[in-house]
Amino acid sequence: MDNNPGGELQIYSVEATDAATATCIVRCVGGVVRTGQQFKTRPTADTTGNPVLLSLNWIKRYEKAMDFLDPPHSAMIQLSGNGLNSLKRGVILVSVTMGEP
Repeated sequence: MDNNPGGELQIYSVEATDAATATCIVRCVGGVVRTGQQFKTRPTADTTGNPVLLSLNWIKRYEKAMDFLDPPHSAMIQLSGNGLNSLKRGVILVSVTMGEP
């Protein structure tokens, strides 16, 4: 297991959303992703505005709760935070450390 605290997720699909959460299918494309981490959207040419800040509530693989996800594995996750409506296929989420903007 990688000891790097950072990680990157790529959204494959958004399965469900409500006012407070989004459930997505993702692939880990870098580092190790852990429950409780904070993420921001990676800016791209077709995105505008400030990055969205999200919290990773849980990770499930094959209906089993997991504490972490590493590349190249896929999983279902639940995110919470502002800007959930900006999540769509292909968006990359990058973990942030405490105090990082």
